[in-house]
Amino acid sequence: MLIPNVTWLDLCLAGIGAYLVKQVFNKNATSYPPGPRGWPLVGNIQDMPQIKPWLTFTEWGKKYGAISHVEVLGHHIIVLNSVKSAVDMLDKKGALYSDRPVLPMAGELVGWKSTLVLLPYGNRCHQQRKIIHQIIGNRAALEVYHPIEEIEFHRFLKRVFSNPEQLQAHIRHTAGAIILRISHGYEVKENNDPFIDLADRAVDQFSQCTAPGAFMVDIMPFLANVPEWFPGAGFKRLAREWSKTREDMVATPYKFVKDQMAAGIAPTSFTSNLLKGRALSAEEDDMVMWAAASLYAAGSETTVSMIYSFFLAMTLFPDVQKKAQAEIDAVVGPDRLPSFADRDSLPYTEALVKEVFRWSVVAPIGIPHRVTEDDIYDGYHIPKGSLVIPNIWFMLNDPRTYGNPSQFNPERFLDNNGKDPELEPRTICFGFVSAPVSTSLMLPSGYPSAMSLAVFDISKVVEKGVEITPEVDHTPSTISHPKPFKCSIKPRSTTAIALIQQDANY
Repeated sequence: MLIPNVTWLDLCLAGIGAYLVKQVFNKNATSYPPGPRGWPLVGNIQDMPQIKPWLTFTEWGKKYGAISHVEVLGHHIIVLNSVKSAVDMLDKKGALYSDRPVLPMAGELVGWKSTLVLLPYGNRCHQQRKIIHQIIGNRAALEVYHPIEEIEFHRFLKRVFSNPEQLQAHIRHTAGAIILRISHGYEVKENNDPFIDLADRAVDQFSQCTAPGAFMVDIMPFLANVPEWFPGAGFKRLAREWSKTREDMVATPYKFVKDQMAAGIAPTSFTSNLLKGRALSAEEDDMVMWAAASLYAAGSETTVSMIYSFFLAMTLFPDVQKKAQAEIDAVVGPDRLPSFADRDSLPYTEALVKEVFRWSVVAPIGIPHRVTEDDIYDGYHIPKGSLVIPNIWFMLNDPRTYGNPSQFNPERFLDNNGKDPELEPRTICFGFVSAPVSTSLMLPSGYPSAMSLAVFDISKVVEKGVEITPEVDHTPSTISHPKPFKCSIKPRSTTAIALIQQDANY
């Protein structure tokens, strides 16, 4: 029997062939979802977007389908580009997909790891959710705060009337006033309120430090151990500064409530309801403090984004504005401002607000989820520990879900000639078990929009005889909002001025 002359090259080729065959069979059984081809060792590190990642993810969706996969330094990332895949995985399999990744920059270095939106799936997460829903888990519970919201938005109208050029500042002040009143019973000062300033800085910093790809330490966690003086470790100094802001934002309003309760003058609030008549352990005390902070963080910046986006939309789409004003005039009349009680009688205005949510996405990719166990979805292998990112921006601009999505069209959410309304956008904006509370409950729905349209005409600014059309551009942070723009805001009539100038007091 002749023995062939086997060389090392033959053995290597045979080994490679066997490995490839094995990979083919394994891939057929449990392949990853499709995605851009990566490099050896580093994977897709060059493919990960750092600015407006939802746009890159959208391109992946067009090329690879509803679910795509990349690998960065051994970490698997799954991007979801359809409502169906997000519901199937993040809602229906919530027990597998409700965990949160450890974010070295935001969670560990800055210290946001105890806020509900970053808490790992487990007992503390369940407990914090439970106490939030216990106090404000339904619309009936929130109706207690409607008078506060009505008065604060009336004050907002006064500020805009007096100084319309400071629109964004007025929105921030009003959003902070409402959420701080609900969360901590704190009534803000008219100008330069310290809690408003502190909370705005903290929430803005949170949005920056949770943005995907913004800090290399999130991709290479070992960098968290380098000293501040080390070249390229500027993020450590930034984290130290932001950590102080975060600590003050969480602890200072909480101490305010305790001091007010000790003095017997604390108004009803989320926090006072949780503290009243109870002796808390250190762990329970920390839980309540963070639940209140989570509530503020969940509601304030999203409210700012929504209302600012509303004014941008009204500047760009005057026909929509006129139609909503006609509805408000017919239902409410000229002698009073709209109230929460008018909500069900203003279907077009409510549809307009829904379209603002769809058109100007508050949280384009939300906060990543983490898979706790290996899973199979649609024949694809989803490894344990994978990050799962829902591309909410594309879901709200998907032509398969929304007809002509680039068009601002509130009527898509109304019954039209027997045609069913299109999908409610707030179930996507704040769905997929990503919101620490049903955040849409925290937002005052169409109320600020109805009040503003009842008394103001919003239009483009004219400078030197030239009409200025605002550019539609959004910030690239986790909570995204329109970049500053100019618009003209004028009272509709002398009657409107009288309504604005009425008293707005508690």
